[in-house]
Amino acid sequence: MEGTHNIDFLRNNIEHQTFDRKSVRIDCKGLAVAITAMANTDGGIVVIGIEDDGKVTGIDKYLSHVNELLRVPIDYCTPAVDVKTEYIPCVNDEGIDDHVLIFHVGAGNRLHSTISDEVYLRTGDKSRKLNFEERMRLTFAKGVRYYEDEPVVDSCIEDINIASVEDYCQTIGYKKDWITYLKSNKGFIVNNNGKETLSGAALLLFGETPQQWFQRARVRVIRYEGNVELTGTQMNVVKDESFEGRIIDVTRDTLNFVKTQIGDHTFLGEGAIFKTVPDYPEYCWTELIVNAIAHRDYSILGTDVQVKIFSDRFTVESPGILPGQVRLDNMRQTHFSRNPKIAQVMHDYGFVKEFGEGIDRIFNEMSAVGLPAPEFSQTGFILRATIKKVNNGKTTEKTTEKTTEKTTEKILEILKSNPKITMADIAKTLNLSQDGIYFHIKNLRDAGIIARMGGRKNGSWIILTK
Repeated sequence: MEGTHNIDFLRNNIEHQTFDRKSVRIDCKGLAVAITAMANTDGGIVVIGIEDDGKVTGIDKYLSHVNELLRVPIDYCTPAVDVKTEYIPCVNDEGIDDHVLIFHVGAGNRLHSTISDEVYLRTGDKSRKLNFEERMRLTFAKGVRYYEDEPVVDSCIEDINIASVEDYCQTIGYKKDWITYLKSNKGFIVNNNGKETLSGAALLLFGETPQQWFQRARVRVIRYEGNVELTGTQMNVVKDESFEGRIIDVTRDTLNFVKTQIGDHTFLGEGAIFKTVPDYPEYCWTELIVNAIAHRDYSILGTDVQVKIFSDRFTVESPGILPGQVRLDNMRQTHFSRNPKIAQVMHDYGFVKEFGEGIDRIFNEMSAVGLPAPEFSQTGFILRATIKKVNNGKTTEKTTEKTTEKTTEKILEILKSNPKITMADIAKTLNLSQDGIYFHIKNLRDAGIIARMGGRKNGSWIILTK
């Protein structure tokens, strides 16, 4: 954003989460609050020399104080905040040539506090001081510490469900006994003041009753009639189910149930043939749910993961801000696991498909069937992800038909150039899920356009007709 702002923009722009104005008379501690708040959130710019009301007072009369302000990111922030400065020439409100100073604040990878050991978060146009619980939550989100590794007070090895650990050991091919696995791997058993205590991850993954320790570690699925949430006498809830237990069981039960709630639609396709397709690609809604369970903030005890199914959209709400370096504008390319141990176990059970590629795949899968791009938003400590089955209020059958045809053409070109290619390699080439490729291959085979000769390993594809 450096070098892109003029004085009119800086004085007239409304203050928001990544934009703030400060008088040059601000003291160093006050500026540290604004800078650390932005560093702890999404970064942004702080303009010095323009009042809140847009009056340009400039900085040239206060150069001695400006030199003190320039030291704020280093001397008044712990640890130091990554800041770049920029001077913009202007004419102040007295008609005199002057300058304003811009601090370009980077989003921090660590938790930043002021020298008074206070932590702030940028919320809207305000810098909000965090209480102890919120501060710890942000610490975990930044990856400075992992909440899943924290010892759970009063827990012990007797709180483990042995069968679940044995099942996991069998899944990953671990040859020793279950207790050896817990003690030798992943830090599932922690020494807490000389006492063996279970970590949060151990209880969530293998606990006998995880909700005894994490009451809202569950998923609630709500299906509504219509496109809005209504309450009272107009309540429009059709289904409301909650799923508890160990994370693997919660994930499996939630996905199985949601599959029964996802609708489909039929439309007249090419050649006057009716086609029926799901409202949303299975990969997309599955990935949203799995991501929410694997990466939610389990330190937030007052709410659960919520799946909301409306007539026009599918939304998943997950407790916790985006973790690590992940931001709304880079989440397709940037990956950070808030709960790496939980995510690894879910990967071993086949729920987490590919680390770091899931969000990008959702965008591609939605595009492949002509649906709008997914939408992500952050409100307080809740991350919301939404996929829609309509585009600007219009149904997408024609777009779906056209996009599906393009994908089919690409697959046929690949099969023609490499008849022995596997569906996994086709998926990798087109950056789509194997389920999506299987869907298209099945349609081509059913239509008599292609055939498979030979077995899965040594066989090849034959194109029968154009």
